[in-house]
Amino acid sequence: MKTLVTVLYFLLQITWGLPQNLVGFVIFLWHIKDKHYLFHGSVITIWKGPNGGTSMSMGMFVFLDEYYIKEENARENPESQFNQVAVHEFGHSLQSLLLGPLYFFVISIPSGIWCNFKYFQNMRKDKKMSYYIFYPERWANCWGEKITKMKAPK
Repeated sequence: MKTLVTVLYFLLQITWGLPQNLVGFVIFLWHIKDKHYLFHGSVITIWKGPNGGTSMSMGMFVFLDEYYIKEENARENPESQFNQVAVHEFGHSLQSLLLGPLYFFVISIPSGIWCNFKYFQNMRKDKKMSYYIFYPERWANCWGEKITKMKAPK
């Protein structure tokens, strides 16, 4: 059954989620020499993100900043920051399955603005708000936790 679910996940990602998976695949190829892991059917690439600690998901391709794997045995520890961020980013890949080509407009663009615009960075800092309070992030955490049975960041 698990194999069937993985096959369906892959097929839906490369059909219904084709736009974001094409972008993810190009980024994956750009980082082909980096370390890669499988995580619940998604492909995790450990990269040095554009801003320290930057991670993102483009369909089934998840990019986690090398910052998160600094902990010893990070991949083996379900409570590690590495695995929590992997759960979150995997949640975004599930959003990709649901939304297909709408993913960029409903999730990716709003999430990118929330993450990178100074106005929102300062607002979160000044009001002591969690990054994960915004709907795409909260939704990714919820789905990632539900499917993996692991914790996402708060």
